[in-house]
Amino acid sequence: MPPMREHPVGIIGAGRVGTALGRVLIRSGYHVTGIAARSAGSRDRAARMLPGTPILEPAEVARSSGILVVSVADDAIERVCAGLAVAGCFRAGHHVLHLSGARGLAVLRPAAEAGAMPLAIHPAMTFPGLDTDADRLAGLAYAITTRPAERPRAEEFVVDLGGVPIWIAEEDRTLYHAALVLGANNLIAPTASAMEALAAAGVPDPGFVLAPLARASLENALRTGDEALTGPVRRADTGTIDAHLRVLRERAPDLVPAYLQFGLVTADRARRAALTDADRLARVIAVLRHEAAEVHQDP
Repeated sequence: MPPMREHPVGIIGAGRVGTALGRVLIRSGYHVTGIAARSAGSRDRAARMLPGTPILEPAEVARSSGILVVSVADDAIERVCAGLAVAGCFRAGHHVLHLSGARGLAVLRPAAEAGAMPLAIHPAMTFPGLDTDADRLAGLAYAITTRPAERPRAEEFVVDLGGVPIWIAEEDRTLYHAALVLGANNLIAPTASAMEALAAAGVPDPGFVLAPLARASLENALRTGDEALTGPVRRADTGTIDAHLRVLRERAPDLVPAYLQFGLVTADRARRAALTDADRLARVIAVLRHEAAEVHQDP
């Protein structure tokens, strides 16, 4: 079987991930023969990110490819594959992959039943839609789910992209993705909330003040897990927590629910890791739960 680089690549979906991956594929020596883009915005993104790549109908993209990247919304993957299967776009030896973290091989069943080789390959990275998104793809973990026979091809593909293959079982894929949401997507809301509070406190550049602390906290958490927890909740400092809640109610009331929610998560993890006296943490949890119930009852 020829190397993966010798297979022409087609991409269905000109969203942030598909176009970033397409740019990396071209840099890595792959030939992208076409991309399917529905909206005007997607067509503009495809033209900007993949100049010279033909924008074609999905069936044309699929038929001209040896590797088909289905880069559409998670809930649409199976429907797109089913439509292409009905149109006779798949064949034996055809590599068909999607980029979803939460889905495995089941959504590629229509392609597999038509003789294609299904691959689920997810780059563990966020894509804000910048022209530099492709620059972040080298050196990443790529979560791969395949049938045993396709493992060498999937690994070759990821290594060609400069990635590091990690293997995720079909039944573990959704848990894997939920973990990434907890560890990455869910960092944005508390960070944005903190910047909002700093601005309310008169800090002219909240990002400048917060960035070193946030980066150090993240690095410590990645290195030591719960041991990295700091602050008034871990110390069970109810006086400081009460003062925080008072000033937030006065100056930034919209941030009170977030403070309480994240405080409860922190207190529970500190309790389970036995980082502070259990009785003192129990009092903190009781206070936070009481305050959260009061917020919930407010009209």
